[in-house]
Amino acid sequence: QVQLVESGGGLVQAGVSLRLGCTASGRTFSNYAMGWFRQAPGKEREFVAAIARSGGSIYQSDSVKDRFTISRNNARNTVYLQMNSLKPEDTAVYFCAASPVNCVGQECYVARSQYHYWGQGTQVTVSS
Repeated sequence: QVQLVESGGGLVQAGVSLRLGCTASGRTFSNYAMGWFRQAPGKEREFVAAIARSGGSIYQSDSVKDRFTISRNNARNTVYLQMNSLKPEDTAVYFCAASPVNCVGQECYVARSQYHYWGQGTQVTVSS
C-alpha cells in the first residue's frame, strides 16, 4: 500500500501562484510514476500533470502546460505541483496519485486507471 497526503491548497485570487505537495509513505517512492488530477464540482476528474519515476519525463495537459510545473524529490518522497497565473477555472479539488505501471508515452500517464493509489485531495479555490 502507498499512502498519499496532499497539502498546500487554499483560497487565492486570480493571477497568484500556489504550490501543492504530496508526500508518500508505505512503499519505495521511486518505484512509482506520480500524477496530479483535479475535479471541479459537477465535472469528471481530469488529468493535470504526471512525472516518471526518475523525473526524466513530464506530461501536462494543454490547459495548464504554460502555467503549471510538476516535479518530484525522491529523497523526500514528495511530488509537487507549482501553479502559476492561477485562473478561476482552475478551481477544483486536486488529487495526487501513484502508478506502479511502467508507462511509455503520454496516453499511459493520462489514464486514471493506471494509478492505483490516490490521496484524499486538497481544495484549490481561485477567486476573480
